[in-house]
Amino acid sequence: MGQGCSIMTSAGTPALPSSSSQSPALDDRSGSEAYIDPADLGPGPRRRMLWAYGMGDAGTGMAASLIGFYLFIFYTSAVGMPPWMAGLVLMLARLWDAINDPVIGWLSDKTRSPWGPRLPWLVGSAVPLGVAMALMWWVPPGGMGLKFAIFLLISIVANSLYTAVNLPYAALAAELTTSVSLRTRLNTARFTGSIIATLVGAVLGGLLLRDHSDPASYLRVGVLSGVMITVATLACSWGLAPLARNCQTPTSESGSTRRLLRRVRSNGRFLMVLGLYLLLWCALQLMQTAALIYLPVVMHLPEGWSNWILMPFILSSLGGLWVWNLVSHRLGRVRALHWGAYLWIAGCLAAMLLPPLDAAVHPTGSFSNWIRLVLLLITIITSGIGAATAYLIPWSLLPDAIDVDPEKPAGQYSAWMVFTQKICISFALFFFVNLMSLSGYQARLVTLQPVSALVAIRLCMGLIPAVLIVLALVVMRRWPEKGRHLAAGAHP
Repeated sequence: MGQGCSIMTSAGTPALPSSSSQSPALDDRSGSEAYIDPADLGPGPRRRMLWAYGMGDAGTGMAASLIGFYLFIFYTSAVGMPPWMAGLVLMLARLWDAINDPVIGWLSDKTRSPWGPRLPWLVGSAVPLGVAMALMWWVPPGGMGLKFAIFLLISIVANSLYTAVNLPYAALAAELTTSVSLRTRLNTARFTGSIIATLVGAVLGGLLLRDHSDPASYLRVGVLSGVMITVATLACSWGLAPLARNCQTPTSESGSTRRLLRRVRSNGRFLMVLGLYLLLWCALQLMQTAALIYLPVVMHLPEGWSNWILMPFILSSLGGLWVWNLVSHRLGRVRALHWGAYLWIAGCLAAMLLPPLDAAVHPTGSFSNWIRLVLLLITIITSGIGAATAYLIPWSLLPDAIDVDPEKPAGQYSAWMVFTQKICISFALFFFVNLMSLSGYQARLVTLQPVSALVAIRLCMGLIPAVLIVLALVVMRRWPEKGRHLAAGAHP
């Protein structure tokens, strides 16, 4: 594996740990200066690194959640765009978002600066990204054609800047340390910040966007999210600066781009991680898309309850991150994956079999409804704890795959992970929409759906995700874990 990062004393000499024989390595750039892994430092520097890294996904996570929940509604209700035009803006922006991932990943790997290859991207993009995110919620003047063009341009710029922050940030998890345990903790901190920000974004949207036709309320939310994303990104950069400026960097060789793409395709470990990520995220996206239909249509839960009853899923996913972080440290990441997958599969199968509430009675108006509501909550919490593995495990395994490549181009590998996630989200949405259409589902009906539609919704919540999770375990059956979580420098 590659060398770690250094912490320099005020005198400019490396601050060596008390047991410096464990991991000091010579940096390739100087050949004489000793560098040490953050895993060999005291708890203070490690704690600063974890807090700072967790901040990096907080601002982007909040902005992404607001866009996912409300941008289409903003276009149609506040701006007055026809649905097809609003959908076209979102589709073209998502297409560009997928295209720019490998490009920015490659450019990030090639960046050379006194602060390392990643921090210049975060610092340089933080303020422009905040401005672009705020402008996404501004209603421009002119006719609908001009509005369409301006919204599309803003979305392209915002998505480019989002990738310029998020991709180099994701690559840092593989470069800040060579400790398997500390890399897992970095990703735990990352997705803790992301999930908490998603929850805050959902709550703020619900409180501030009560009138979906009021453009001013959207602009206030946009400005707030823009400030948050700028502050969080700059705080992350400041916290990581002492480590990121001297951490492991990709080896750059002339004419290596085409050879690098061949290496990505031939890296067996990376293909396993990519397959795991694709299958788990297809399962997660399918369940999340189906959930808001499953709850009122299949389970007969009032629509006012359906929006809030998903909060236990978000909170249990947050708790699951820390559970699987602990299991990963004690027993290994593959063991954590298996245990989480078993819980997730149990939740999927329960969703297939749960009896619906009595729609003629309030959800808490009878004993049988109480029992069914409790069973539904247990199913949601079980699924949330298990689904946390989709966030944590693939990204904690990715650095192992990067270490196999002598050039260690973390930006490129992170780009293909993000690109795959976006493709699987699009595939899951396409599959779900077409399955609903074939099943005879009628959007305006709630309790009078045909039996075929009810079965299709249950399949999307249960059997189909369960099969995808099982396939993910099959993909990982030959992963060479073999106690790497117990290697030197693996601090709890």
